[in-house]
Amino acid sequence: LIGEDPIGKPNNLMPYIAQVAVGRLPYVNIFGTHYDTLDGTGVRDYIHVVDVAIGHIAAVKQFEMNCGLKIYNLGTGKGYSVLEMIKALEKASGKTISYKECSRRPGDLATVYADPTLAAQELE
Repeated sequence: LIGEDPIGKPNNLMPYIAQVAVGRLPYVNIFGTHYDTLDGTGVRDYIHVVDVAIGHIAAVKQFEMNCGLKIYNLGTGKGYSVLEMIKALEKASGKTISYKECSRRPGDLATVYADPTLAAQELE
């Protein structure tokens, strides 16, 4: 078993890669391979949904103790490229992940990741 079992086409990178690994999709589209990054592909901060849920619960608890408005960034604080993610799943699954290089999408940035410093300091 690899990844989740979505109905229809996934719209996030890891489920998409997993669908290619199990043979449900033929390849991963990589939108842009000429970004100013180490391998030319986009870099993002990938965080698991369970970690986001834990962060939300911690933020609610913080609000209950200290009423007021604060903004917390939830993330790993580190970016990983599309190719790094593909290679990581190849290593973990022992399967080759086919991919197709496509044109960049309008508005996509080369690198985007969170600064979770405040969340790490204030949320338990």
